[in-house]
Amino acid sequence: MNDQKISELWHHLHWLSVLAQQGSYTAAASRLGVSKAAMSQRIAELERAARVPLVQRTTRSVRLTEAGQRLVDDTRASFEQIEHSFAQVRDLAGVPSGLLRVTAPVAFARQQLAPRLADFLRDYPDVRLQLDMSDRLSSLATEGFDLAIRHTARPPDTHVAWTLCHTNSVLVASKTYLRRAGTPQTPADLQTHNCLHYLRAQDTPTWTLARAKFKTKDKANDERITVPVTGQLAANNSEALREAALTGLGIALLPDFSAQAALQQGKLVQVLPDWQPVGAFAEQLYAIRPYSPHVPRAVTAFVDYLRKALAEGFAA
Repeated sequence: MNDQKISELWHHLHWLSVLAQQGSYTAAASRLGVSKAAMSQRIAELERAARVPLVQRTTRSVRLTEAGQRLVDDTRASFEQIEHSFAQVRDLAGVPSGLLRVTAPVAFARQQLAPRLADFLRDYPDVRLQLDMSDRLSSLATEGFDLAIRHTARPPDTHVAWTLCHTNSVLVASKTYLRRAGTPQTPADLQTHNCLHYLRAQDTPTWTLARAKFKTKDKANDERITVPVTGQLAANNSEALREAALTGLGIALLPDFSAQAALQQGKLVQVLPDWQPVGAFAEQLYAIRPYSPHVPRAVTAFVDYLRKALAEGFAA
């Protein structure tokens, strides 16, 4: 194969590496910003030039053959270096630009992140942002995400994490429900209520609440009570629990970012305001990215924007 012919295949090799990373033609095409048909055509052209199969196709995914994997392994470092070098050169312009791929939990993304994206993109017109809304914990490097927003107690040690803000959990209910069922005065009263709880692995759901009893010179001493709860609805999405609470079904335990708007509008009220739910959800919101020596300006700009936009947290 002559040099001219090889040079015509650089794009094909890069697309093969993206296909290996993404695991499907659809995902790889989306990552590259091309059609699935174009993606398939490039791989077929590369296979004809190589004269051996490079990809094993199934109905749901693709897997590289031994020859395909060898090509990807041998060229991956070179493509990563090219991408790294070009990103550094592009950033010399001082203007954030390029594609920014972000993944975030569904409820947070819908309620707090998506409404803020327009302002950021107006400020940075050369940035294109792809938002993946999913509660699945994605592998950032494998799936090609530049940044993840995570509501977690501790970010992974293998990644770089920026703290965005503190979050709390709140007990909420509609006034209609409380008029009908009564307002709890103590945590123990929750046992007689329809408690809408987050779906977790344990057989008997419990809620733990803490009340600051008094403060010493060194620390605060907290009174904590754990209460078993029952209810007609359990869900693994805080929006579903909030919507049920809005209809008057029961008392819901929610992260404050999910309850904020309904509390501000008076559609929900806080239950047991002197008690703070603990342990139900993480208390910090982070922006997380895989470690690399160079951070694109678009990532830095987006993190700075979020830290300012979310600095006050979600108190109603």
